[in-house]
Parts: sequence; structure tokens; C-alpha cells
Amino acid sequence: MIMNDALTLILSGAAGIVLGGIFFGGLWWTVRRGLASPRPAVWFIGSLVLRTSVVMFGFYFVSGGDWRRLAASLIGFVLARIAVTRLTPAPVKNIKEDPDAT
Repeated sequence: MIMNDALTLILSGAAGIVLGGIFFGGLWWTVRRGLASPRPAVWFIGSLVLRTSVVMFGFYFVSGGDWRRLAASLIGFVLARIAVTRLTPAPVKNIKEDPDAT
């Protein structure tokens, strides 16, 4: 029984990582597309609704009413946020900086 519980928590954490990758990867993709779009509000609002709906349904499905599985998936979600933040390239600055400024 203990091994089954551990496996369930590991799988819940992995599902949280996938959900976090979808959410934060989708956010990164939306920002890149939305800034180049003539209608950025449609991109940002549509993406927010879609990403939030997918993640909320995913948490509901993964948790199955068990707070431990929900906590494991939330930890995976936060780990995915850290990973996506580190793996995505930094934005390019369009403003010329003063080389004499400190």
C-alpha cells in the first residue's frame, strides 16, 4: 500500500510539471505572439482563459479529491515555473543604454 501511495504522488507531481509547462510555456508563447499582433488583447485574454481552464481541469482531475495528490501536483507546477523561467530566452532590449551609466 505504501508503494502505491508513493507512485501516485510521484505521478501527481509529474502531472503538475506537465500542467506547469503548458501554463508557463503557453504564457511565454502568448507574450511573443501577442506583442507582434495587431490585436494583443485577444491573444492575452484568450490565452489566459484557455491556460487557466486547462490547468484548473488538470488539477481537479489529478487530485481526485485527495489533498496530498493536489499538493504534489502544485509542487510540480512550481518546479515547472522555475524550469520554464530558466530555459526561455531573455527578452531583447530595444532601448540603447548609456555606456557611462552605472
